[in-house]
Amino acid sequence: MVGKRNRNLMIWLTLFVLFCAAVYVLRSVLMPFVAGIIIGYLLDPWASKFEKWGMSRTWATILTILLVILILVPALIALFGIIDSQLGHFLGVLPQYLSSFLKKIEPVIAGLQDRFPALEPERIREAIRGNMDNTMKVAAGVLRKVVSGGFAWVNIISLLLITPVVAFYMLRDWDAFVAKVDDLLPKSSKKSIEKQAKEIDGILSSFIRGQLSVCVLLGLFYAIGLYIVGLDLGVLVGFVAGIISFIPYVGSIFGFVVSLGIAFAQFDTWMPIAQVVGVFMVGQFIEGNFLTPNLVGDSVGLHPVWIMFALLAGGVLLGFLGLMIAVPVAAIIGVLVRHAIINYKESSLYK
Repeated sequence: MVGKRNRNLMIWLTLFVLFCAAVYVLRSVLMPFVAGIIIGYLLDPWASKFEKWGMSRTWATILTILLVILILVPALIALFGIIDSQLGHFLGVLPQYLSSFLKKIEPVIAGLQDRFPALEPERIREAIRGNMDNTMKVAAGVLRKVVSGGFAWVNIISLLLITPVVAFYMLRDWDAFVAKVDDLLPKSSKKSIEKQAKEIDGILSSFIRGQLSVCVLLGLFYAIGLYIVGLDLGVLVGFVAGIISFIPYVGSIFGFVVSLGIAFAQFDTWMPIAQVVGVFMVGQFIEGNFLTPNLVGDSVGLHPVWIMFALLAGGVLLGFLGLMIAVPVAAIIGVLVRHAIINYKESSLYK
């Protein structure tokens, strides 16, 4: 009995290692397929709802994808248009902002000279001016290229052509795909695997769908708020800050620091700077008290530190593909570890 169990364990470990090796080797071509699977998973509730209304699964899938396209494409076109316009204006006034920033930090430079007489103020100014000018020009140029289509053409074409096809078939055949996987489960441990799979699905549904909604709504709030304040690059910085809020604390800190730096260089009075601070304070209040509790909930079982580690490890190992699958893998590992701890506490080894 023990020998059979060990043999089965070795078979599963071998399959797992081969699967991980295949993912690593094929990581450069897997992104559109993984993106399509994720889209299919996220849109499955919509298609299932249309199916309950009497539609066939195929027509429910077509209607779901058409609705997403009708909502998403005009919104992205409008967003990219605003961002491109703001980038063009920002590059034009960048020298003026640098001069304004240097004037505002003159008291700081004077204070440093009083404390450290050996420092040369002009050398400090030149270093700050040169570094800021180069950094901001490079960053703005890269961002403009990204908005204008500066990604690798092969990746863009594969994402645009392959991802929708994969998403369509995954969404149409999702139930059949789940049924086939369920039929392949080992009969001796089928109930336990199904229980863990339902728990994983519950966590992913609550976290990924809920967190995606939180990120989009928060990004829209920051973008609109900073746009109303009149901050240059406000739409871009605000939307990016909201989207990367799925990394705990990183999105809000990034948006706040970058927005405050731009506001300090752009505005001559304290009121607009205070309004920028107010946008992020209100955004954090809305996220913490309304968006996250209602859309994500408190019982998803994914600790912020675990999420940050998963994203960092996924990004280092597999690049952007790793970022895409980091949270699902973290949820799966979390559920398996919890069940392993329960089994351990019920075993003779613990007792």
